[in-house]
Amino acid sequence: MESFRATGCWFLTGPTAGGKTEIGIALASLLGAEIVSLDSMAVYRGMDIGTAKPTVEQRAATPHHLIDLVEPDRQFSLAEYLAAAEACVADIRRRGKEVLFVGGTPLYLKGLLRGTFKGPAADPPLRRNLEEEERARPGTLHRRLVEVDPAAAARLHPNDLRRLVRALEVFLKTGVPISKWQRHFDRGLPAERCRVFLLDWPRADLYRRINCRVEAMFDEGLVDEVRRLLARQTPLGRTASQAVGYREVIEHLRGGPGLAETIERVKTHTRQFAKRQWTWFRSLSECRPVPIGEPIDARGVARAIFAEGRGT
Repeated sequence: MESFRATGCWFLTGPTAGGKTEIGIALASLLGAEIVSLDSMAVYRGMDIGTAKPTVEQRAATPHHLIDLVEPDRQFSLAEYLAAAEACVADIRRRGKEVLFVGGTPLYLKGLLRGTFKGPAADPPLRRNLEEEERARPGTLHRRLVEVDPAAAARLHPNDLRRLVRALEVFLKTGVPISKWQRHFDRGLPAERCRVFLLDWPRADLYRRINCRVEAMFDEGLVDEVRRLLARQTPLGRTASQAVGYREVIEHLRGGPGLAETIERVKTHTRQFAKRQWTWFRSLSECRPVPIGEPIDARGVARAIFAEGRGT
């Protein structure tokens, strides 16, 4: 019941605005690698400025994959990403190239390193019954989950219907709590056995970079980009519309805070997002911190990573 694991690949990760794109391109050149995006928002077409996608010129110089896969009205799951990554890795290796994942989505990184629990196939009638039960008696599903899988219940909010349904579905179909199935994927390898490099910034320097990046995004036309997305015939999906930067601009365009306040809100929320990323990265034993500071010497950092990773 396991999913694909990207064994033997190189990884460059770190918090938002940390210089991953520039360093990744330099590292790919040293490795003879193609880059696979490790960014959950870069999969959406039309969301370019707010996701800081590599430029057309950067993508022309170094092949990039798993960017612009779906329209922004879609939900794109971890399982879909891992399936796309598996096909991508196989294709790159057929061409005799190394694979370098670059990006900062910790959930994707963990899935690539440790796999995920696929579980039984969805059972639509069972799901409908569970959802109807919850509508008739709110709170019922969480109480049921407390009885059969207290560990999973402790992690899930009583209003998180989708995950509550899935947790109960797994238990009812397999007889084993989903938390027990997932426990296997909480164990990682030591960092020295992996090629997972984490750009490690001093907090104050990173926050300055975040503030500058947010200002640059608005200068480059983030508000107009969001306007175009809202003008589409199909509405933005929940994931796309709640992305940091997009959510705040949508609120601004719908009569919310003024532009100056919106920019400050995006800065604050992006810094908070970076802090959450760090919490995730610290939990992954596979990551090797790479100290970095201003000004970025992309080639120098790439050479240091290359030298350290060759012996793994």
